[in-house]
Amino acid sequence: MDLLTTLVDKGLRRESPTREEALAVLATSDDDLLDVVAAAGKVRRRWFGRRVKLNYLVNLKSGLCPEDCSYCSQRLGSKAEILKYTWLKPEEASEAAAAGVAGGAKRVCIVASGRGPTDRDVDRVSQTIAAIKEQNEGVEVCACLGLLSEGQAERLRAAGADAYNHNLNTSEATYGDITTTHTYADRVDTVQQAQAAGLSACSGLIAGMGESDADLVDVVFALRELDPDSVPVNFLIPFEGTPLAKEWNLTPQRALRILAMVRFVCPDVEVRLAGGREVHLRSLQPLALHLANSIFLGDYLTSEGQAGKDDLAMIADAGFEVEGTDTTTLPEHRADALAGGGCGGHGRGGCGPCGDGDAAPETVAEGGADASAAGEARTDLVAVRRRGAGTELPPNA
Repeated sequence: MDLLTTLVDKGLRRESPTREEALAVLATSDDDLLDVVAAAGKVRRRWFGRRVKLNYLVNLKSGLCPEDCSYCSQRLGSKAEILKYTWLKPEEASEAAAAGVAGGAKRVCIVASGRGPTDRDVDRVSQTIAAIKEQNEGVEVCACLGLLSEGQAERLRAAGADAYNHNLNTSEATYGDITTTHTYADRVDTVQQAQAAGLSACSGLIAGMGESDADLVDVVFALRELDPDSVPVNFLIPFEGTPLAKEWNLTPQRALRILAMVRFVCPDVEVRLAGGREVHLRSLQPLALHLANSIFLGDYLTSEGQAGKDDLAMIADAGFEVEGTDTTTLPEHRADALAGGGCGGHGRGGCGPCGDGDAAPETVAEGGADASAAGEARTDLVAVRRRGAGTELPPNA
């Protein structure tokens, strides 16, 4: 396909596809799927080889969130029967993190529900970061605490945080349809605050919420403009008891196309296969390793993931290797820029993406080209987390 040849050439040069080309990836047929994966895989291997970075989630505070994000099981008014608990103590969080590190995780992501941290919360999280780093030499710590206030990113950086996660989730045009208690602009501002403080920015999306192909392309191009170092690609887990419980819009094939599109638009960025991979990719998960160079190990915030040992076996069986703590994840040009205080791909100062951004075609089917093939709900694949952080049971790592 001429499209794929063009996209590979651009990806190897760190150039952005046009919006029309990105949309065309999402519109490819199942007959062409393996060709799409192979093409995006060339770009992935150029910048990340066959390494897979493992990340491990620790939910510091679960449930009882005042925000109304429709996709979230911890949201205001959620009827999902998830674990609910207040702040873990630093030693409890460190113990949970150690299980992930022992399983091969290079980065620990500490997350707390809520609109954003108070200054007291930042103090508490700072103590947790210190405890995790003291117990686990060489581990990266990424904080995810919601919207940041002035000066909080700098305090987290001073406490030893390496990165900050705050996802855009969906396009600016549709953001108000999924959340009303804060804005898309609030999220962009928090990512920029993290970058300005010298933290590695982590920001991604959630696919499968009923968005169109144009929405997916919009949010991925917005992410390229923000230029985070890592882009988590989540697939909606339709929890019973949330407004999006009936949104089963994804097939394994569509999930792979979305990952390929993200890789082409963000060729030299850590693309992370995140929440919902087991639910929507199912037996095609190994193919996703040719597109994403990073995954979460074990369980998620409120849902169970595949067994950690199965993650490791999948990586080995697919011919990939777990990335060690002695290896720099990002390509040299991004790692050097981050160390020097610049954004990874293009430098600070309002930089835009490489390449041209052509206007998207006006007519795109809602829900994506193959949403109708998504099939019936698979609620049997959604399991609420009952182990690990906040419980007396050992974690899955």
